[in-house]
Amino acid sequence: MLKKTPRHIHLSGICGTAMASLAGLLQLEGHRITGSDKAAYPPMSDLLRELGIPIMEPYAETNLTPVPDLVVIGNALSRGNPEVERVLDERIPFTSMAALLREEFLNGRESLVVAGTHGKTTTTSMLAWIYQTASHSTPKLEPSFLIGGVAENFGTSFQLRPTRTFIVEGDEYDTAFFDKGPKFLHYFPDALILTHVEFDHADIYADLAAVKTAFKRLVNLIPRRGLIVAYDGNANVTECVEHALCRVERYGFSDGADWQIRNMRFADGVSRWQVWRDGSLWAELAMQLAGEHNALNATAAAALAFGCGIQKDAIVEALRTFKSVKRRLEVRAVVGGVTVIEDFAHHPTAIRETLRALRAVYPAARIWAILEPRSNTLRRKVLEAELVASLRLANRVVLAGVYQQQRVPDAERLHPEDVVHALNNLGTPAELLENADAIVDGIAPNLVSGDVVAILSNGGFDGIYEKLPARLRQLFPNASSN
Repeated sequence: MLKKTPRHIHLSGICGTAMASLAGLLQLEGHRITGSDKAAYPPMSDLLRELGIPIMEPYAETNLTPVPDLVVIGNALSRGNPEVERVLDERIPFTSMAALLREEFLNGRESLVVAGTHGKTTTTSMLAWIYQTASHSTPKLEPSFLIGGVAENFGTSFQLRPTRTFIVEGDEYDTAFFDKGPKFLHYFPDALILTHVEFDHADIYADLAAVKTAFKRLVNLIPRRGLIVAYDGNANVTECVEHALCRVERYGFSDGADWQIRNMRFADGVSRWQVWRDGSLWAELAMQLAGEHNALNATAAAALAFGCGIQKDAIVEALRTFKSVKRRLEVRAVVGGVTVIEDFAHHPTAIRETLRALRAVYPAARIWAILEPRSNTLRRKVLEAELVASLRLANRVVLAGVYQQQRVPDAERLHPEDVVHALNNLGTPAELLENADAIVDGIAPNLVSGDVVAILSNGGFDGIYEKLPARLRQLFPNASSN
């Protein structure tokens, strides 16, 4: 790769997972990086602090003084933002995260993209770890990557190497206010994993048909020499890949899957399953993560890696040693026998799979689901029935108020009291407590040893991940904690 001329690059909206990762990659290339955001919170604020990249808060025209060589405008920013307005008024060069990633890092490399409504971050992390493990014997396989979360095996969400392979999480959300197409259309994959296709991002997609159109356009970018590894348990995925002009291999639990999962079980903290291929046992796989969804993620990563030439032994070893991703079923604290878990929740299906996985790990526990409706889908009532069905898998449910509810028209907005009412009518105890402090005050005195509290949000949730363990330490001053 040619050495790039160092520039001053400013990222407006730097605390987004992809934006923070891009900032790290650009810094590794020798650029001077600054950034701004309205509210910085972990894990990306911690990552940026470790990198020594300053975060200016809030957005302001003065954040662009001295004038940068280039401004990267995050997709959360729109007209009226002071930095956007100065960029346009003064014609400061600007671009999007996805376009700059393509220009700076993907051109000239092999692009392996992981896309889908669910499982992208974990599957991308697994695929990167498989390549990293394989590079121990074949150094040229060491990957560059950008992941929408902190992969615990690496301790980071990005890596840059002078090798050919670049693994990237392909987000279907829009790119920027000036580019309303999905980010992943910028990545031109040589190979693709497609995990799942469901209606999501209700703020930018009108319906399921619009979502499917986006994924079909992605599939249409794969060259004939490429490879698509696609989940076989979802009719929407089948529709999206049916006109692909490259090789397509399906994975899942069905008898017709090219990569079939059989005999899955979870015991002693380990998931184990068989993968069958062409009627024969291909491998026995094991990993530390629970849940059928994670076995599917791992099998998809294994299939793509094998299809791209990675040896089976390296794949098996990588999955055996794979840890997890920050904010995915992450145990934040155990205090007085109460386990507090953080999980990234953006969609009813993801909530369902999280609670199913927790039931496998903690079969006798009383599981509390504490949900902040924060994602652009969960803030709307379009999937209210599916949300109720998912939350019923918990023993107790607490909903917070809808995040920034004023930004969603009342007719479209989820009303948490309706979800609570439906759950109570169905026999699942539920209540509405408006914010993190009210939730901590309300539930902490009722928690007992053996309880598992799953905190579900795709944001900072007003520090509840720290506030609840702190309150439990007050209530159980003599109990061991970690």
